Order: sequence, then C-alpha cells, then structure tokens
Amino acid sequence: MNKILFGGYTDQTGTGIYEADFSAETGLSKPRSLIQVGAPTYLQQAGNLLFAIKRLPQQGGVACFSIFDGQLLSEQLHPGASPAYLQVNEKHHQLLAANYHTGRLSVYNYNSAGKLQLQAETIRTGHSIRPEQHSAHPHFFSTTPFNNLVCCDLGTDSLAFYDLRGQQLIPTNSIQLPAGSGPRHLVFDQIHQRIYIACELASCVQAVNYNSLGTKLALGQRYATIADSFKGQNGAAAIRISSDCRFVYVSNRGEDSLVVFKVVENGLQLIQRISTFGSFPRDFNWDENQSYLIAANQKSNNATVYHRNAKTGLLTRLQMNIPVPQPTCVLFERG
Repeated sequence: MNKILFGGYTDQTGTGIYEADFSAETGLSKPRSLIQVGAPTYLQQAGNLLFAIKRLPQQGGVACFSIFDGQLLSEQLHPGASPAYLQVNEKHHQLLAANYHTGRLSVYNYNSAGKLQLQAETIRTGHSIRPEQHSAHPHFFSTTPFNNLVCCDLGTDSLAFYDLRGQQLIPTNSIQLPAGSGPRHLVFDQIHQRIYIACELASCVQAVNYNSLGTKLALGQRYATIADSFKGQNGAAAIRISSDCRFVYVSNRGEDSLVVFKVVENGLQLIQRISTFGSFPRDFNWDENQSYLIAANQKSNNATVYHRNAKTGLLTRLQMNIPVPQPTCVLFERG
C-alpha cells in the first residue's frame, strides 16, 4: 500500500496537505486531510521530514513537518509571497526554494530534527518580451549532475547555474532560450547529455545539449507539447523523465493532457497524447517503480490514475474523478 500526498491552494475548500492510500488492487482512495497549512503548493520528503510551501496573509515561506503525525517542526517565513517550488538534497541536508513572485532563490539547511536555517540567498533580476515576463520569475531550483545548482527563470527566458560557496550563491554559467519561451521545469538526460526544459509560455520542450562537465551548453531542438489543432490558451507545466532516460512526460494546462515522448538518438519523438480527465493539470508524479502515475487537476479539483508500461512508455487510464481540493502537487510517500 502506497501513501500519496497532495498539496494545493487553500482559498476555496482546501485546508492544506491531503493523504490518500493507493494500491494496484484497490486503486486510489478518497484523500483525507493530513496537515492544515496555508497553500502548500509544493511538497518534498526527506526521510521522516515533510517540507511544504506555506502561505500566510502577509507572509510566505517554507515549513517542515513530521510525516508521521503532521507536527510542525520548524518554519522560515518572510514578508510577501511564498515560493513556487521546492527541492531537497538529502545528501547535504539542504532545501532549495524558488520564489516566482519575488525572484528569490534560497538555500536552507535542515537537521534530523527538522530545524530549518537559511544558508544562502540571491535575488534574480531581468525581463523578457511577454507581459508575464516583466520581471524575473524563477520557477525551478535544483541540484545538477555536476554538483552545482540550476534555476529555470520564466521571466528572463534563461537557465542560470550557481555554485554554493559558504553563504553565497555564485553565478557560474547560463544559457538564453528563445524570447517568450518561459522555462518552467527541467529534467536531465545523462545518457544523451541533454537537458529537457518544459517551456510554459511557448508550450514546448526545449532541448539543451551539454558536455560531460556541464560547462558547455548549446540550444537543441524544440518540440511542441500541444496538438496543431488546439486553439485555446495553454501552459506547459510539469516534466519528468523515466529512470532509464527512455521517455519524457509533460503536462499541458489548457489542452489538459499528458504527452509522452520517446527519447531517440537525435532527440524526442511524440508517441502519445492522453487526456488528464480534468482541468489544469499542474503536476503529476509516479511511484518508485514508475509503474503508476497520478495527475492532479487544479481547476476541476480531481486526480487521475494511470498505469505506465515501462517497455513502451505508454499510459493507460485506470481511475478518474478522485476528489482533491485545488491540487498542485503530487508526492508518493517513501517509507
């Protein structure tokens, strides 16, 4: 039996973090309230610690809870908007946060008791050509295979790399994407030495080629995530790559679909487009074996369950219309 955690907004009926049970035999249960907290729109787990974005009326930041009983262990809040994205580096006991609204990138340390402490921080600046890009909007901040850090900045159409040196984030490298791309999230294909970036504003995946040290970057091909026949407004959202680096998955908010790409020698090949059976799939995630995938539809307040064929990469819907209030993050809890 797996435990599934959902984070999301709390300005309608949601109260915080929800938990559901999942098994191949019984499917996904109706989620139940686990932790009451304001707008936990992204979640990360490290052992028995659960990290969440937290929003208060005049403050925002990050919080750490016990995954066993939901007890608040510590928090780091600041005036203004809360972050949009979190990533954990368990090896170095670090929590990384990207704040879309303020341009802030933050690195926190945490200990085994869940106490958070700010280590380093920087504020990004800049803009690009679209109305949504009037200022820097970091939407992703994570470690890389080269032991440094990378940020997707939707507002400046760039990937920015940093070294963490003591209490400082030092810029080391960057690459500019075509204007109006809006890079949101990325994954690394370490077999073919490519970065695949979900570009929200352009509804595409942008490939970036890199060398073995990650010091040289070059733009590669772009791949549309929406069908040529789709005429509405869309934003690419989450992106994930299978552990064998053979398949890439992206969610579309607007077309309300998941698209599956097969990784081939010279890039990506679209092999499937499947509905999320809801509206505005901001996130999706899978179990440890990547056999089952759950998509969270923010605007229709529901989740959909799929089986994933590891050989073909294709998804088959198993279950739909699971009620979840305004879900924006899916996390399979690790035991």
